[in-house]
Amino acid sequence: MPSQVVTVASSVGLHARPASLLVKAAASSGLSCTIGRVGDKAVNAASMLMVLALGVKFGEELEITVADGENADSVLGTLADIVGTNHDEDNPHA
Repeated sequence: MPSQVVTVASSVGLHARPASLLVKAAASSGLSCTIGRVGDKAVNAASMLMVLALGVKFGEELEITVADGENADSVLGTLADIVGTNHDEDNPHA
């Protein structure tokens, strides 16, 4: 199962907009994907409630894991890009 540690880049953390992008990408991948703080219990990355419940802040490190399967590395890259991108650049007060 490929995994990657990523630093949250959105200035207000993993709030509704980046969380929604992450959840949609995880759900559409067809693979089991989890996300959580390094060393903590991970949650289902395809669940908006679980992802928002993490309460992730800017600069925190998260570990993303994708189940083995076709395109697992590509899915992992997509999810890591979402978490590692500042989705608040156009709206710094989001």
